[in-house]
Amino acid sequence: MFAKINSMGLLGLNAFQVQAETEISKGTPCFDIVGLGDTAVKESRERIRAAFRSAGLTFPLARVIVNLAPADTRKTGSVHDLAIFAALLKIMGHIEDNLDKTVFIGEVSLNGDVRRVNGVLPMVIKAQEYGFEEVFVPAENSFEASVVDGITVYGVENVRDVLGHFSRESVIMPVKKYEVLPEERFDTVDFADVKGQQTVKKAMEYAAAGGHNLLMIGPPGSGKSMLAKRLPTILPAMTFRESLEITNVCSVCGEVSKDSPLVVKRPFRTPHHTISTSGLAGGGSIPRPGEISMAHNGVLFLDELPEFSRQALEILRQPLEEKQVTISRASGSVTYPCSFMLVAAMNPCPCGYFGHPTRECICGQKKAKAYINRISGPLLDRFDIQVEVAPVEFEHLSSNTKEESSAAVRERVQRAREIQLERFKGTDITCNAGITSAVIREVCPVTDSGRELLKGVFERMGHSARAYDRIIKVSRTAADMDGSEMIDRQHIAKAVQFRSLDRKYWNG
Repeated sequence: MFAKINSMGLLGLNAFQVQAETEISKGTPCFDIVGLGDTAVKESRERIRAAFRSAGLTFPLARVIVNLAPADTRKTGSVHDLAIFAALLKIMGHIEDNLDKTVFIGEVSLNGDVRRVNGVLPMVIKAQEYGFEEVFVPAENSFEASVVDGITVYGVENVRDVLGHFSRESVIMPVKKYEVLPEERFDTVDFADVKGQQTVKKAMEYAAAGGHNLLMIGPPGSGKSMLAKRLPTILPAMTFRESLEITNVCSVCGEVSKDSPLVVKRPFRTPHHTISTSGLAGGGSIPRPGEISMAHNGVLFLDELPEFSRQALEILRQPLEEKQVTISRASGSVTYPCSFMLVAAMNPCPCGYFGHPTRECICGQKKAKAYINRISGPLLDRFDIQVEVAPVEFEHLSSNTKEESSAAVRERVQRAREIQLERFKGTDITCNAGITSAVIREVCPVTDSGRELLKGVFERMGHSARAYDRIIKVSRTAADMDGSEMIDRQHIAKAVQFRSLDRKYWNG
């Protein structure tokens, strides 16, 4: 007797179809699973035997062979338990329905409960692309799977639910599709909470409008972390496609909420400076996403930047340019997306008061120089906007003046982003920070006066070619904020203003 039930496998974010081909024949009683499965796959034999007993069923006293096809692709995890269980039910006559358009995903426990698994969303998306019409998933994953259009989702709490559903004794109702409420898209923190710091706020507005990386340097207590936490509130709301991309990554890591299965808020990740390179970029024997992928379509905030290990910081350079990271292991290579805004904050010296107007630095110039030189030139070059955060004055802290809200700033940012989306329609570029060298001259026309100013700046400061490109990109954003098609002198001046800290701290 033979049955074939569909399931899905996952390697990184790449889902693929798996078929649980099951045969029961005469011979010495045994239960074997083949098809290049790992230890977790092979251990499903004992879980399924126990689940049969908990459901009041007798496991076949025969030779049972399960092949997870394709047999030359490695299978990992416990996601195929439910498919193997359903295949045995099909052979034994407990399921008579045609299941050619049905997929089963889930881990079966010893008492028959169907436990949640990681990576359900990318697997259900791929199942829908393959043309499957129904999917049975753990009840805890069902809301997450309901995000996908064009496929009916059933949440299973126990294997007895599967028996009852196909015997028509207790039919499982399809899960209602998840719908996003508008108020769920933004955090409750607000730019209005921050007193003063108008220059830094304007720099953050430009960074949000163009998707630019931002570096803040200033003494302790000046508000760098407070400002960074509010940056996602002025970024445009995520599109459905962007939400799916980051939810896929969160699903692989098991960080999707069962109450809010679609990530609709811009991610804001703040790893500690003791993080390892694999924790930051991703890794492991079975490659998992790192913090840079968890920040996809959002913000990665590195506080106390010089305290991070040199190796961890240098590993950021390539992902910042390519917007993806590839992790290679013996089991294969996995590519994760990592299109994020890098925001970093740092003190100018170990004590934090080098150059402070009222407090004396106890480090000395040599120690301060060594501290700040922990940030390499190539990494510094990748910060489009560099801004100094001055201590907040008493007049600002005690003022009753109402500060501008995040919603008001976000409106201006949204208008600038809409201009960019129209400009880059039909390309992979979504914002000015992603402008490539191939199109930079086409999309960034500079007036004669602007070019003259830019020439003088480069002759005087000796910027690199990368710095030139980044000044042009920030100038493009400044022009978009003003609604100007041409980049003029004042736009160049604003961009250069935000590239001057490397001259002050690193070269002087």
